Amino acid sequence: MNENNEKPLVSIITVCYNSEKYIRDTMESVLNQTYENIEYIIVDGKSSDNTLDIIKEYEPKFNGRMKWISEADEGIYDAMNKGIKFATGDIIATINSDDVYADNNVLENVIEVFNEENCDACYGNVAMVKRDDLNQISRLWKTDSNKYFSQLKYGWVPAHPSFFAKKRLYDKYGSFDLDFKIAADFDLICRFIEKNNKKLSYLNKTLVKMRIEGTSNNSLKAIYQGNKEAFLSLKKNDVFPYLIFLKPLRKILYLLKAKLYKN
Repeated sequence: MNENNEKPLVSIITVCYNSEKYIRDTMESVLNQTYENIEYIIVDGKSSDNTLDIIKEYEPKFNGRMKWISEADEGIYDAMNKGIKFATGDIIATINSDDVYADNNVLENVIEVFNEENCDACYGNVAMVKRDDLNQISRLWKTDSNKYFSQLKYGWVPAHPSFFAKKRLYDKYGSFDLDFKIAADFDLICRFIEKNNKKLSYLNKTLVKMRIEGTSNNSLKAIYQGNKEAFLSLKKNDVFPYLIFLKPLRKILYLLKAKLYKN
């Protein structure tokens, strides 16, 4: 990234498979961003529903700023890696095919942080919302401090749709490790920020609305597997995992809270 470039190109990656129900919302939230220097990359896993028709419908609206592929993949992180390879931007962002940016100024606010703080990566808050009501917030995923203080050791990690990183980090330190089936995003951020000591800035704003029931949050078995992978990632990246046991405890409490909320 050219440090003197106040309007860097942002590559936004959405991976999808049979996402016809919500992908319009996602694309609209990208399309409506006031920050215009973007490229939008969609990696489809060979959908069999109307997802591709919707993508083709929206492609002209991006005026050449969208590119997409549709082919079989080995899962969400493999698809994200394909998107990263296609990306030509200075900054990489990912947003799920059932999530949306919280408002039209998200990218403007993020780029302002990159410019003012000269950071390598930036993250913000995520509102966990009901699947069929983006305005019904169940939980706000945010840090407890304005400063990042090695919370990965405590089992905490920014939600990857709110994580923006310079592409040179991916080029130098690699993309998602496919050995991790659930915690590849945890491992990626751990590798960038903890192992290689890159500067991470926190933007205390809600950047993304995420529909709940994600892969790593929907069962005790998934929580166990995610925690196990997070432990292995900390070990791999030479980060002492002395408080990683707090990760499953927090997620279990969240599940219980979510069940009570539904009742």
